[in-house]
Amino acid sequence: MADHPDNEAGFRPVEAAVEASSLRDQLTTIRRALTTSRMRKKLLWACIGMAAVIVATSIGQVLLNRWNQPFYDALARRDMEDFLHQLLVFAAIAGGLLVLNVGQTWLNQMMRLKLREALTLDLIGEWMRPARAFRLANAGAIGVNPDQRMQQDTGHLCDLSTDLGVGMLQSLILLASFVGILWALSSGFVFHFGGVSLAIPGYMVWAAILYAGTASWLSWLVGRPLIRFNSDRYTREAELRYSMVRVNENVDAIALAHGEPDAKRRLELDLGTLLGAMRRIYGAQINLSWVTDAYGWITVVAPILVASPVYFAGDISFGGLMMAVGAFNQVNSSLRWFISNISGIADWRATLMRVADFRIALGETDVLHHTERRIEFGENPNGRLTFEKLEVASPDGCTKLAEPHVEIRAGERVMVTGDPRAGKTLFFRAIAGLWPWGSGRIGMPAGEAPIFVPRTPYFPLGTLREVLNHAGGAVTADDTDISAVLAEVGLGRLSSSLHRFARWERELSDDEQRLLAFARLALLRPKWVIIDEALDTFDGATLRRVLSMLERRLADAAILNIGRGLHNGQFFSRSLNIVKYADGSSLRPARVRAGAIEPPPATAVREET
Repeated sequence: MADHPDNEAGFRPVEAAVEASSLRDQLTTIRRALTTSRMRKKLLWACIGMAAVIVATSIGQVLLNRWNQPFYDALARRDMEDFLHQLLVFAAIAGGLLVLNVGQTWLNQMMRLKLREALTLDLIGEWMRPARAFRLANAGAIGVNPDQRMQQDTGHLCDLSTDLGVGMLQSLILLASFVGILWALSSGFVFHFGGVSLAIPGYMVWAAILYAGTASWLSWLVGRPLIRFNSDRYTREAELRYSMVRVNENVDAIALAHGEPDAKRRLELDLGTLLGAMRRIYGAQINLSWVTDAYGWITVVAPILVASPVYFAGDISFGGLMMAVGAFNQVNSSLRWFISNISGIADWRATLMRVADFRIALGETDVLHHTERRIEFGENPNGRLTFEKLEVASPDGCTKLAEPHVEIRAGERVMVTGDPRAGKTLFFRAIAGLWPWGSGRIGMPAGEAPIFVPRTPYFPLGTLREVLNHAGGAVTADDTDISAVLAEVGLGRLSSSLHRFARWERELSDDEQRLLAFARLALLRPKWVIIDEALDTFDGATLRRVLSMLERRLADAAILNIGRGLHNGQFFSRSLNIVKYADGSSLRPARVRAGAIEPPPATAVREET
């Protein structure tokens, strides 16, 4: 993997800013995302309702624990009447708990749903801020596979957070409810040793704390590697999915090149790394099972063993013993929450790290990019586009116009050309504000928003009319006018499909997609248009048709075309030249940090061949 570009100001990838984020930073980031969400009130009420249900359930558990003594004492006395009465009491308590359990399940699901909605909407909103997704894609490993972080990882984090959060709250409330009961029950426990009596206040409480504390410490010691293993697994899952999607989107090229064996080897390699990551997880889980399962079996007899000396000494009845055992189990169950959920906690920690670090990186892209030496942008009140000593920095040199001062008036048609490796696409991205590194000034016409036409157009999912209405303004033309423009660019056959929903990038050829982009441009009627090589692939007849349409539809628009210069000289009355120098504003490669994966500069500054 190549080094990341670095300029004289010390450019560092965004990943460096988030690699040292702590658990506190990650929790703070998620809290901020939720507190600014429009779902925050619904989440708050769901949390309040869940807390109320858990408190009510704990009261029911306390009543059920108290029921143990009269029930088992009735059995010991063989008192049928009292036995039947206690069964009725049990039915009332159990019925109430059943209703509360169903209500808790419903609230749990609603919390998952609202939490995921709030967090996913926040991440999408942050990711889709102007130019941020582009910058993040060139920011290192943190920008790889953002779809998984926003879709799969976020959903998994919300499920785990809800389950673990509710479970922890329930355990804390049960602990607060039963620790007092257990303390009171064991306050009268007296141990007799050779005629010596010893009373330990709250004996069974201390026993439960020591028992659960030892188990928790061993569980964390054995289960901690699962955090790293789970994070690695999610990364491998994303890589395998990306490879499969890439093969699916290029099946025609793979088939024509007989590249199935190579694609198969790539998929098998990605699958192998994923399976290796899963094996490490399973190995750690097996080691953890030795601890958790062992303590689980010991717990079956542990409370009876703890209380048995007092019972055999005759200081408590059988019903009192069972009541103490029940309270011990409730306290121990609360204290064992960490032990029982260590695998889930490790999974939650790994997922939190992926989601929170991704959101931190979204904000850091703006902060870090603003610390670098940047091209200055401004507005010209005279309504002209100007380039003042503009130098666009790249890892292999400086791209700039041959003329240091360039001014383009409204309505001018200008062709910008250069050698194949001069950096024409980089120059286009600099004008659009996507590539900010360099020096000089770009002055945009005040009050005007130029329309940028890239080499590969983007079409959202939707009807053809919605595609033509996408980005840059609202198409107010009726179907007749739209059909006329489609006919002018040679796409008249699509006039009958204006209201059909489709994936148009799959249905249209590359040239047809570019023609559709120019039809959209004509319908938007902008005053300023900047094109990046979108005209270069057209044959002579198609090119003449497109230029003729632009002449009619955009007669007053200024058009700046960056390309190879093989077009109609009568349409583009002026030409400029792009050159590249080894000196000037350039980005020097940075050293690859240990453990970090840096993006190749070609990803960000890929040029035409």
